[in-house]
Amino acid sequence: MRKVVIGLLFAMLWASASVATKIGVVQVHPLILANIRFFIAGGLMLLYAYGFRLGKNPHPKGVEWKHLLIFSLLNTTIYLGAFVLALKEVSAGIGSLSVATNPLFITLLSAVWLRRPLQLREGFGILMGLAGVALATYPLLQNSYATLQGLLILLTGMVSVSAATVYYAQVKWKLSSLVINGWQVLLGGLCLLPFTLYFTNLESAHFNANFWGAVFWLIGPVSIISLQLWFYLVKQDAVQASLWLFMCPIFGFFYSYTLLGEPITTYTYAGTALVIAGLYLAQREKLKQKQ
Repeated sequence: MRKVVIGLLFAMLWASASVATKIGVVQVHPLILANIRFFIAGGLMLLYAYGFRLGKNPHPKGVEWKHLLIFSLLNTTIYLGAFVLALKEVSAGIGSLSVATNPLFITLLSAVWLRRPLQLREGFGILMGLAGVALATYPLLQNSYATLQGLLILLTGMVSVSAATVYYAQVKWKLSSLVINGWQVLLGGLCLLPFTLYFTNLESAHFNANFWGAVFWLIGPVSIISLQLWFYLVKQDAVQASLWLFMCPIFGFFYSYTLLGEPITTYTYAGTALVIAGLYLAQREKLKQKQ
């Protein structure tokens, strides 16, 4: 029962990132939003890890810095950087739907990176998932709720976060999840900073209540709480943890419809169903092995 509560809470909080990001990028350039979020979130987590839990968390050493840097580039700089840029051009609902495709890209990258044979049902699952995203997106392209450029940026981010997940699983971490999360968010922000300084203009930014509300929601419930919940679920069972990503598009479309007034159409339902069916098909064998 505890896993169910934690899984539902994770899905609810993680899915809310798209709506919060959408609100934030209206006020400032997406990269400014991302960098402020990374620095504050990373700083708070490390302050807690090394300040309030003094002596209980070791500092990274030697090759651990290399692992953290690679992970931060893939998981924070590229993925979340691409995510905030894409949310300027696509709906929050599609942003949440894209998150659910993460296990499909992980399966594909595992086959390429780890040279694991891709089974036929996994290939069909990946194709169904991509077809579902395309179907849900189609009407949004017609009424300016999404652009092709935004979708391509979003796709780049999904490939990057999937690569980050595969990489994370290959490393024998000795650091706690809190320390890993804190350093990868902070390092990711430092790597993104040169691009933020070059491409953005602070004079056009509006640091108002909507902006700070979005920032602190992304920092607290999303960057800190939901990621800690995710690390817990992955440690318990990585395959079952991925099932909670099924719930993200459901919560995501509900948030985007009720809070932002974004449309939900027959294409939305059909596309989401295809994505979930594709996820189940690709993960079915692993789920049977866990039974």
